[in-house]
Amino acid sequence: MQFKPESSPIMSSPLKALVEFLRLIYAKCYRKVVRECNQQMSYAIRRLLRAAMCVFSWFVMPYSQCVSGRIERRKLPPIEDPLLLLSATVLAERIRKREIRSEDVVRTYIQRCQQVNPLLNAIVEDRFEAALEEAQEVDRQLAKGTLGPAEELARTKPLLGLPVSIKESLAVEGMSNTAGRKLREKKVALSDAPVVHQIKRAGGIVLLVSNTPELCLCWETYNQCTGLTRNPYNLQRTAGGSSGGEAALIAAAGSLLGVTTDIAGSSRLPAMFTGVFGHKPSPYVVSPYGHHPSCDDENWGSFFTPGAMCRYAEDLPLLLEAMRDPEGTPVTLHKPVPIGALKCYYMENDGPSGLTRPIDADIVQAIRDVAAHLNAQRVNLKRLRWTLDISVCKMLRMKNVETIYSPQANGKPDTTMKREVFKYLLGMSKSDLPSVMIGPMQHIVNNYIPQSRLDFLDAQTEKLRKDFIDLLGTDGVFIYPGFPNTAHRHYRIFHKLVDTTYMMVFNTVGLPAASCMVGFDREKLPIGVQIVAAPGQDHLIFAVAKELERRFGGWVAPV
Repeated sequence: MQFKPESSPIMSSPLKALVEFLRLIYAKCYRKVVRECNQQMSYAIRRLLRAAMCVFSWFVMPYSQCVSGRIERRKLPPIEDPLLLLSATVLAERIRKREIRSEDVVRTYIQRCQQVNPLLNAIVEDRFEAALEEAQEVDRQLAKGTLGPAEELARTKPLLGLPVSIKESLAVEGMSNTAGRKLREKKVALSDAPVVHQIKRAGGIVLLVSNTPELCLCWETYNQCTGLTRNPYNLQRTAGGSSGGEAALIAAAGSLLGVTTDIAGSSRLPAMFTGVFGHKPSPYVVSPYGHHPSCDDENWGSFFTPGAMCRYAEDLPLLLEAMRDPEGTPVTLHKPVPIGALKCYYMENDGPSGLTRPIDADIVQAIRDVAAHLNAQRVNLKRLRWTLDISVCKMLRMKNVETIYSPQANGKPDTTMKREVFKYLLGMSKSDLPSVMIGPMQHIVNNYIPQSRLDFLDAQTEKLRKDFIDLLGTDGVFIYPGFPNTAHRHYRIFHKLVDTTYMMVFNTVGLPAASCMVGFDREKLPIGVQIVAAPGQDHLIFAVAKELERRFGGWVAPV
């Protein structure tokens, strides 16, 4: 007869219970050991990074001081045309009603670009003549009445006749699309990115493409093709990155609406540094495709998204509505939101991370002022201590992100990591430091970090996402710093890289977030704070942005 374990007296119920008890004890001890090992590893990494940032600052600070000191502190020409001070929402309505001409609006913005760009260096390539012709055609069709009634146009073509600037890394047919990379032959977009197609479909007129760092891999905007973009409030300060060209132009009233991108704060940090509004939408509300650099990882659209930038809070829903992917994540953008009914929460820093620098006193005070105005409750989300670990590991594990080391048409890369690092150290590389270092960083994360560590961080990511969703629900917002300081001198981001995790974390967990202008610091530089909501609740952010603009004044022209 076949032996049956369950009938054996050795496997009696008491013994089975003991075996199960010992198994649970072992599993608990194993989890505890893994958790402690991960915490020790995190502690070691933090100390190593803090030391590295400190040492790096010894080289960065003198170089930054030298470069910034050579830039003349000139002021931008004053804004004289009143059209530049009207919101896109107001201008669109007046164009539809033929109270003003699209040609006049577009021409006014072209003239402003020509005034300020020699100081800002924010434009890669313009299409001013073509834009004027398109504006004239809009005026002709409106005069003939062939486009339909104004009420219908407000729904079908909400941006009709308005000038829009596009970050150069997003494809605009016939325009430069190098993303700041120095190539043998200039890369020209053969077709529009989906988001650009949506902008044109909504009646927007593309005015220009704006400057980015090489391959959008830096939080400051400079490259070896177009050069350095400067902050309109102080030319010796950075405009941030990687959407620094858009931010500088919009803040200087050289652009009305800007289409940006955001993979780690690339829309929010420049907006914060230049005193405008920059929004990272919920994942897949806007199509993430048609961008250079590209990526075919299945999680790309959860981490990366085109974003919206403007000077006036009421224009955020207008622009995002036009940018929306018809087949993307559904979201309600114009739903009325009673501010008094919102549940508001805030934190002044990332808690016990032990890694990021202290938040400047002026920014802390601004957060407290915002929290007091919104009657926000202070909270402590302890898992934010893992922000750096989870964000960096998730981003660097994306598969097939386009870099200078990616295979070309012949199946081989143009360069190798060892060769490019060596060339950079000798001052012979055609690429900038972030582009050179992205390869070695990817190699380290993908080959030398234990799988148990990566599994632990993935679990923390999901838990942190759940923490936020449970906290915010469908009627809550979170107030948080975007960066520890206001706009610093050029190139000083390199010893502050870990501070970008204040923004990157919301890409990692897939939440919408916006940088909102709330005042100036003692050096007369703009202060911005982040407003965050649960996925799909972008309209809550827009409502808060509009309230903060009403209370704290919003954008102020550089003087």
